[in-house]
Amino acid sequence: MKQDQIEKHSTTQSVILHLLPGILTGCFYLLARQPVANMGYPSIIALILAFAFILIPVELGYLFYQGKKKTGRFTLQGIISYRNSIPWWQYLVWVFIIFIAVGAIFTLFKPVDAFLQGKLFFWMPYISYGLDDNYSRKILIVTYSMVFIFVAVLTPLVEELYFRGYLLPRIKGKYAPLFHSFLFAAQHVLEPWMIITRTLGFLPILFGVKKKNIYIGIIV
Repeated sequence: MKQDQIEKHSTTQSVILHLLPGILTGCFYLLARQPVANMGYPSIIALILAFAFILIPVELGYLFYQGKKKTGRFTLQGIISYRNSIPWWQYLVWVFIIFIAVGAIFTLFKPVDAFLQGKLFFWMPYISYGLDDNYSRKILIVTYSMVFIFVAVLTPLVEELYFRGYLLPRIKGKYAPLFHSFLFAAQHVLEPWMIITRTLGFLPILFGVKKKNIYIGIIV
């Protein structure tokens, strides 16, 4: 799909479509957090359930809905942009460079995150990953299996399709990548102290925009 053929969203549309999935996910997490704890699981399970029942269905469902409107079929064809192919060796090079760049930014801004969390967002609930001795081996196996499936694989894949493949190409203006990165950071409502880090940290992933290739970001 050519960039000049894509109908742009209004600013209000862009803001709502970026933030709504994160807000719904955050609400589900806050509601599910205590019941999950009562069952003896770390609170990240509540977040994984929010991904499974809210974030993934909402984002993927919206994309298929747009595909249905455009083609009459539930498809992503013609909906997702930035699918140009590049030589295989460029994947190795750019994924490595972007991974290092993102890691460096997140590491560099850790003191900023800690400062904002301690001074402004100390009242926010802590997401327990089960990295202590309070959980049985069985619970940790279940937890980390679900973390791998939903946190490491499915959710990032769907988010790349939704945010970089669908929303980003539809933002108006020459500062669209920066605005998109800020909105993507802001939709992580459960960790608002990381909004600066995420806004800057995800900018290198947008290199795929120049290459018109979403797969670089998916791999990273």
